[in-house]
Amino acid sequence: ASPAETSFKLLFLSVLVPTVLIKHAHQTPGGNVLSLASDPAGQVNFLDMVGNLLGDSGRGYYMEMSIGTPGQKLNILVDTGSSNFAVAAAPHTFITHYFNTELSSTYQSAGRAVAVRYTQGNWEGELGTDRISIPKGPNGTITINIAAILSSDGFFLPGVNWQGILGLAYPMLARPDSTVEPFFNSMVRQLGIPDVFSLQMCGAGLSASNTADPAGGSLIMGGAEPTLYQGPMWYTPIKEEWYYQVEVLKLEVGEQNLNLDCREYNMDKAIVDSGTTLLRLPVNVFNAVVEAITHTSLIQDFSSGFWAGTKLACWMKGETPWRFFPKLSIYLRATNTSQSFRITILPQLYIQAITDVDGTLDCFRFGVSSSANGLVIGATVMEGFYVVFDRAQRRVGFALSTCAVSGGVAVSEIAGPFSAADVAADCSGGALKEPLLWVISYTLMAVCALVLLILLLLLVLPCRRRHHSGEITDESSLVRHRIK
Repeated sequence: ASPAETSFKLLFLSVLVPTVLIKHAHQTPGGNVLSLASDPAGQVNFLDMVGNLLGDSGRGYYMEMSIGTPGQKLNILVDTGSSNFAVAAAPHTFITHYFNTELSSTYQSAGRAVAVRYTQGNWEGELGTDRISIPKGPNGTITINIAAILSSDGFFLPGVNWQGILGLAYPMLARPDSTVEPFFNSMVRQLGIPDVFSLQMCGAGLSASNTADPAGGSLIMGGAEPTLYQGPMWYTPIKEEWYYQVEVLKLEVGEQNLNLDCREYNMDKAIVDSGTTLLRLPVNVFNAVVEAITHTSLIQDFSSGFWAGTKLACWMKGETPWRFFPKLSIYLRATNTSQSFRITILPQLYIQAITDVDGTLDCFRFGVSSSANGLVIGATVMEGFYVVFDRAQRRVGFALSTCAVSGGVAVSEIAGPFSAADVAADCSGGALKEPLLWVISYTLMAVCALVLLILLLLLVLPCRRRHHSGEITDESSLVRHRIK
């Protein structure tokens, strides 16, 4: 056995992994309209927003906001995988302070209940409106919809330093319905800034960190800041405007193509979600990735618990396992649909250091997990890139992040264009969207009701008339709401 094989051991741990909600053609920066330092209206100075996020992938990336009149300062988690702006409005064991609606002269209750369930955690509360400002954001104060969280389960967690969540996705995901205008929609409408925001997340593979100095990052509202990325910006179309749904064409482990039908990658959906900690893959894809890594890795005898996220792999302090693992690459369809581009993460991003486990060991977790509801490009991948959510042109952009460096080594790569001629014209045809599911379910109910009515008439007509009354209640999973 090699030294690497003999020096590591696996520890059983309770699952401390997901402390966050688990939930084109080539263009140069110089030719990109998003590279302006500010917008012509003067509402946005991108440099003022640099460094406005704190946190890491283990605890989430959050920014400070001032809510109400007079302003109450809270830290708000940035989540591109949901659409409600929700803040703690009652005391909770795991948070230090909350938004007291009674102390704000501008808070107005809408008198409507609201509840949101995530892959991990849920909350309930009431809808209202109030004024907010962002110290390191666009100039101005806006009035936005607020969900005041009155009770929750598994949402606020030990060790997090945020008291609310900023859902940056589209109105279709807003609860209780799409008439509740999301935060960024309100900002664009009231301040007149461009309908674009961008994210740089600088954790670079640190997870569940207990350090007093979080890694941080930047949320640029109104465009993209050129100093936060290098090289070209590659764009992939947004397939549907609910989540930021994109189209994945293939995955590679090292230089090995998984050779799966591209619809496998987009089963249910493939989304870009800053509020999900890991890279989450549909079960078949996940199993293929683990098998490929196992065959490619110089360490063959990892316990299944490491891949499942229930165990950590530990080496003697000072040793790192990254040289033993392959790169992971995701090919996304380009805006020129006959082409694709490739985003690649090095092992430093998906074999993630867990701090403060043992004084003599350095321990690591697997930053990829299986998913029952789609492929999720979460913080594990996003930390390698500067990601532009160009809603105005219905596309998501990726470029190399200036902070995607670990120990002086760049931990991400981007390349293209590649031909997409060998993949299907549409790899995301297998996903049924929620509104369509409602239509289908109600149509099926109507058909079933009609058939039942005919059968009842056939049974009743020969006999005496009987009174019949009832109500159809559809409890099927087809129409049961889920967020992440």
